[in-house]
Amino acid sequence: MAAAGSGVAGLVVLAGDTLPMQWSMVRVIEYLTKIDPVTAALLPTVEAATEQAELVDGPGLSPATPAADLPFGMPAPYWLDLRAYDPVAAAATRDLPMLFLQGERDYQVTIDGDLAGWRAGLVGLPDVTFRTYAADDHLYFPGTGPSLPEDYTRPQHVDPAVSADIAAWLSPR
Repeated sequence: MAAAGSGVAGLVVLAGDTLPMQWSMVRVIEYLTKIDPVTAALLPTVEAATEQAELVDGPGLSPATPAADLPFGMPAPYWLDLRAYDPVAAAATRDLPMLFLQGERDYQVTIDGDLAGWRAGLVGLPDVTFRTYAADDHLYFPGTGPSLPEDYTRPQHVDPAVSADIAAWLSPR
């Protein structure tokens, strides 16, 4: 959106992926296989997900590749289009204030796998702020222990600290 419009005054990115989605899928399945085998049994195996991710990255991917062979059953043109998109490089070209928020209990988008990519790719840019929340999962629901898919099904509220940090960041702008 920031690239398409001149009316954007800044970016607030919550749990922003930097890894390609197909590899995030593999990471999630690996995590769930260890922590929640019941949910993992409903998903492709790590090996099958890795094969799909490799197909997305490989030279054999073409518009004719069957969607059934690809992650999430999404069609090949979708994956071919995503190959050209680097969110960190795109953000680095924007002369905008940016706020990045990340839950430390998030297993879908992680501190080491994704937030580190934002930090490295935007180093030296002015007005870039990073915040992490030790108790928060992918939906910014506070909790304890490993985050599980079932945590998302319970009615909850976003961590008030997240809302307060966004409001504070926006207020002087």
